[in-house]
Amino acid sequence: MSNNDNKRRQFFKNVSAKGNIRNTKEIQLQRDFNSGRVSRREFLKIAAAIGMAAQAPLFLSAAHAQATSSEEYDYIVIGAGSAGCAVAARLSEDPANKVLVLEAGPADSNDYIHIPATFPFLFKTPLDWNYTSEPQTALNGGTLYVPRGKVFGGSSSINAMIYQRGHASTYDTWGETNPGWSYADLLPMFKRSESNSRGESAAHGGSGPLNVCDLNDPNPITIAMLEASKQAGYAMNFDFNDGDQEGIGMYQVTQKNGRRESAAVSYLHPAIDAGRLTAQAEAMVLKIIITDGRATAVKFLANGKEHTVTARKEIILSGGTINSPQVLMVSGIGPKAHLKEHGINVLKDLPGVGQNLQDHFMMPVAYRCTQTISLSQAGSEQQAALYAKGKGMLTSNIAEAGGFLKINPQSPAPDLQFHFAPGYFILDGAGNPTDGSDGFTILPSLVQSKGTGTVKLASADPSVKPLIDHNIFQNESDYDTLIAGVKIARKIIASPALNELRGKEFLPGPDVQTDEEIKTFINKYVQTIYHPVGTCKMGNDDMAVVDHELRVHGVDGLRVADASIMPTIINANTNAPSIMIGEKCADMIRNS
Repeated sequence: MSNNDNKRRQFFKNVSAKGNIRNTKEIQLQRDFNSGRVSRREFLKIAAAIGMAAQAPLFLSAAHAQATSSEEYDYIVIGAGSAGCAVAARLSEDPANKVLVLEAGPADSNDYIHIPATFPFLFKTPLDWNYTSEPQTALNGGTLYVPRGKVFGGSSSINAMIYQRGHASTYDTWGETNPGWSYADLLPMFKRSESNSRGESAAHGGSGPLNVCDLNDPNPITIAMLEASKQAGYAMNFDFNDGDQEGIGMYQVTQKNGRRESAAVSYLHPAIDAGRLTAQAEAMVLKIIITDGRATAVKFLANGKEHTVTARKEIILSGGTINSPQVLMVSGIGPKAHLKEHGINVLKDLPGVGQNLQDHFMMPVAYRCTQTISLSQAGSEQQAALYAKGKGMLTSNIAEAGGFLKINPQSPAPDLQFHFAPGYFILDGAGNPTDGSDGFTILPSLVQSKGTGTVKLASADPSVKPLIDHNIFQNESDYDTLIAGVKIARKIIASPALNELRGKEFLPGPDVQTDEEIKTFINKYVQTIYHPVGTCKMGNDDMAVVDHELRVHGVDGLRVADASIMPTIINANTNAPSIMIGEKCADMIRNS
């Protein structure tokens, strides 16, 4: 064997040995990460040093909590929901910022999250906080189900994906006492967040992280319902978000290629993939630690162990309308008497925390369908094959179309919304027929309720669900809006375009005709539309919790950024506005 052959053999032997050493280091590093001995940030640093061509897994489970909490961060965002994902991702765009997101639920790996039509299967599962209201007086002691996403993406991972901003007049009212919150001020935030498949325009963004599009494959029942609405005398509306909200039409959705486009998909995962932030799942926040009037740290529970993590700059609470006031109150921020009632040391008396709860309410007008084309057929092999191509019933968001009408002519904005579903949707889906029959539903929806409710503590223990009281129908005129909605829904369904699809009326049923009978039906079948807002309201009055820059009154280094800051509820679906609030909060922090 020549000397050159020996050198060549030794060369490859050395390379192999180095490779084995590197592989051993990679294996050990992976083990250290999986066991939680090193944080994700440390994993990426070590991986780069040894030339490891890999990324740390996206899912930081409870096992990683100790490593996560051993580091200090510039910003801690509590809650990986719609607003939390947006504010965290935007703050992480500055490489100087070290950002941590704490989420009580797991990563969004469940397939039912990403298949649009299957979102009701997520209700009352571990991915849902699964709240129930207190017994409601107007409902003769009945309760309301309040689903809230407990997963990366929050409620944007379990909602119906409808992209609506709401009427400009609501934002303009906010802006009267909160500088920077008129619709003209907020339109750039909406546009920046949005990538609309119709293209960029004066009203829409074309290059934002959140994909907004028309449904890939609308159901023929939905198309017939739109034609029936037109025949019933209602104007068509191609775009509910361009300044003219009234009318009936298809809803645009937060989807891409027939799959859900949640705030986690659009904001959080790209930031994690780029190594810009740390997202700690399965981290139940116990309290925000206030030191000398400043929010400095967060205590959380993971895998049965308590951990404390410190923020150098700010803590942003994005727990949502139910959880954010609860976290504030167990941390000693809230109504003085209520906190003392639960033995909580009062650090800041803010009487508005947990007050001003507002929501939207709807109930079903459902009919049998004479053809087997409703969403009852979505589970077939044929539909599974279509879904693989981004088509078919499984791409449906269920509430495919609808619209907005004014019942009160003096109202500055529509007070009645409709959701058109080419299938049954009764009592959150739990009241649907179980016989596999076909049907369709129009859901008249009250979007300008005149009442407010509360979120209060049941215990100082943050793991105990709070007491939610919508105080529904405290104003009798709210019934009038829904009664009118039932009559309009029946009028639409009676139109000729639905003659070949319309079977017998399933609900309310032909025996329910008078206003009093409809009111009784409403009390039995009303549900929320999963749009709670307002419990940490923005403003400068005695009941305000945050100022116009979302800073908690009287506490430094702490902001709230989610739907709870809305002083008054918008008259449409709340996901897009929640994302906008996250965008707005990040802007204000960066400019402060």
